[in-house]
Amino acid sequence: MNILVNTSTRFSRTPDGRFWAPAESQAYEYWRRFLDVFDEVTVLGRAFPAEEPVKGAKTATGYGVSVIPLPNYCGIRQFARNYFKLSKVVQASVPRAETVYLSLPCLIGDLVWRSLPRDRPFGVGVCGDPHDVFAPGASNHPLRPVMRWWFSRELRIECQKACACTYVTKHALQNRYPCGDCVFSTYYSSIHLPPEALVWAARVPAKRAGPFHIVNVGTFDSWYKGPDILLQAFGACVRRGRDLSLTLIGDGRYRRDAERIAEMLAVGRRVRFLGQLPCSEAVREELDAADLFVLPSRTEGLPKAMVEAMARGLPCIGTTVGGIPELLPKEDLVPPNDPEALSRLIEDVLADPERRAAMSVRNLGSAQEYRSHILQQRRITFYQALQSRTAAWLKTRPVLSIVTRHCA
Repeated sequence: MNILVNTSTRFSRTPDGRFWAPAESQAYEYWRRFLDVFDEVTVLGRAFPAEEPVKGAKTATGYGVSVIPLPNYCGIRQFARNYFKLSKVVQASVPRAETVYLSLPCLIGDLVWRSLPRDRPFGVGVCGDPHDVFAPGASNHPLRPVMRWWFSRELRIECQKACACTYVTKHALQNRYPCGDCVFSTYYSSIHLPPEALVWAARVPAKRAGPFHIVNVGTFDSWYKGPDILLQAFGACVRRGRDLSLTLIGDGRYRRDAERIAEMLAVGRRVRFLGQLPCSEAVREELDAADLFVLPSRTEGLPKAMVEAMARGLPCIGTTVGGIPELLPKEDLVPPNDPEALSRLIEDVLADPERRAAMSVRNLGSAQEYRSHILQQRRITFYQALQSRTAAWLKTRPVLSIVTRHCA
């Protein structure tokens, strides 16, 4: 049985017809997880032509995994301009699929959902929260209140209509976007945490003569991860005489703006912007060299970067949004959009080696729950539930079953 999956990822397509993901987390190894249950995976995602792979890009296609390219729109305005082109591709793809899985929230996923026959079963994976994405301070779009209401409403309906739901959080997203009665439901993250990603022992903070190193891993495609808040908090700490350095890993269209913020705050020499690193090992090296991981997100599902930092025994600070409170205790959290509270917590944590040691032990223990073999068992159970419900529906549609298998 084949499965159709949507994604918000933008792929590049080289002249040889190969598709490339911008990061390891969206590459072939991620998509092949579906092959543990399904025979073929077809991915609906935006794509743009490239003469050669972008630096750090990973191959997205391979045995059993193919990509159907969509117009490479950016933002709601360009989505509207490309709506009919997008709809045409989606409507041609849906009848060829036997199983449908919607990764939400996502404009492409919403489009697929609207293209499905009313009685057709589909699965939903909830990895974010539009209620927080369009919250005050997280978005400055003039239609922010309307979009907050609309997309939150859409996600609630999609979860209610799905035949199987999975969430990246244990409770947070389930409470806001519950699935229907008698619907199979589970939770797991898309993080890949192999044995080498976890350290064997927690950290024992030692006295040091040089600066404390803070690290952040995120994206600059939006301000959702709060890099501007982190820079403001970092600047406040430096102005109060703290000897600190900051490393920001990630790239995107707002990176130059973040660099200008660092210069404006007179901390440019203390901040490193590393861009997108080529592999997980390179990220782990930076995490291992740091004293503290800080993620002041405005919105979250469950942050994979934070789990990866916890797996290195790194003390972490986050905000009270999404699934972060499921990872960290309240004493390691601050409200979103509050650089002053964040700066004070950074100072308190770095000034207390015993507290950092306890944070390291606790974080390493929590990260054990996200080891790859544990999450994969939950994924397989979800895939099997979705496959079973789809197979039962296909039996009532013999003509469609024959057509879809032929087209696949």
